[in-house]
Amino acid sequence: MNILLARHGETAWNKEGRYQGHTDIPLSEVGEGQARALGARLDLLPIHRAVASPLSRAKRTAQLVLGLRADLLGLDPNLREISHGGWEGKLVTEIEQSHPELLRQWRTAPPATLPAGPNAESLQQVLDRAWAALEKACVGLGAEETLLVVAHDAVNRVILCRVLGVPLERVWSFRQAPATLNVLSGSSVGALQVVRLNDADHVAPLLREAVHRAV
Repeated sequence: MNILLARHGETAWNKEGRYQGHTDIPLSEVGEGQARALGARLDLLPIHRAVASPLSRAKRTAQLVLGLRADLLGLDPNLREISHGGWEGKLVTEIEQSHPELLRQWRTAPPATLPAGPNAESLQQVLDRAWAALEKACVGLGAEETLLVVAHDAVNRVILCRVLGVPLERVWSFRQAPATLNVLSGSSVGALQVVRLNDADHVAPLLREAVHRAV
């Protein structure tokens, strides 16, 4: 089986450096363009199933990527972004003032059980639900079939950590650009390997990766 694990395109809050979490922020005009660019790249690739987070930024990205194949799309709430609790809607600069130590832990080597803000989820909680969603989406997927998954920064990171065998504390050791593409392949969900990681050539040239100030 092949899994195309994508991140949603840019939002206004991404550009501003605001924590989004469960807050439903739509794609910006730039983000819609990024999603269309990913769709153009995947246009000739057979996609047999598709699932996305129900948050509009991920759902819309998936719809734009799929184009005429949008009827394939299903939604799974377990693919929602990590909840940032009391940090949602706040700028990083504001959080540096209100919760400097918690933010420092979160942005360096966060323990798997550390909440990502006041009254927020932990990385382990996100992994538990996101991995269950991935397993569900892959049930009955053929050996040569391809699943598109469109989710979020933290969701993609924890899935990739598990596939790579990397502790969740190393979640910041690689990047997930807006509308980026990760490719996973294997005989089963438990045997997946990473084929491509943070491939954003469709939105930015090599060594000039599309990045933003969101976290």
